[in-house]
Amino acid sequence: MNEQHIEDIISALYDMIQDARALPLGADKCILERDKVLDMLDEIIAQLPAELKQSRTIVESRNELIGQARREAESIVREAQEKAKELVAQEAIYLEARRQCQEMYNKTQARIGELRKASNEYMDDALRRTEEAIAMSLNEVRDTRTKFRALTESQENRASETATEG
Repeated sequence: MNEQHIEDIISALYDMIQDARALPLGADKCILERDKVLDMLDEIIAQLPAELKQSRTIVESRNELIGQARREAESIVREAQEKAKELVAQEAIYLEARRQCQEMYNKTQARIGELRKASNEYMDDALRRTEEAIAMSLNEVRDTRTKFRALTESQENRASETATEG
């Protein structure tokens, strides 16, 4: 018998049984060629281990491929989770740095305001003291001038009295 696939042999057996002549008084029994049926069954038995082995190899290969794909998928998921954690950590660092920067900016602005106020108060006080000092100096100059005029007039009066006396 030729090397046929098991399915073909089983199909041929099925056809042989269906086409076989029925026994008289036994519609569900038939006559078959024993040697031919036995040869076909031997062929099935001979091919069965090879096909089973082949199917097992295919199943093992499929399982190995599925396992490898699963491992790769788990690795990809793990890497994605790690990357996500890194990004979240970087985002947290960025947000913290931004918060600190804003805090420093606010403190700096407040300090600038304080310094501006203090310098304005200092400048106003310095100008007030300068104004007071100038006013005092002006008053002293006026007093001195008044005294000088009085002294000058008194000396002129004495000189004119001495000139008239003499």
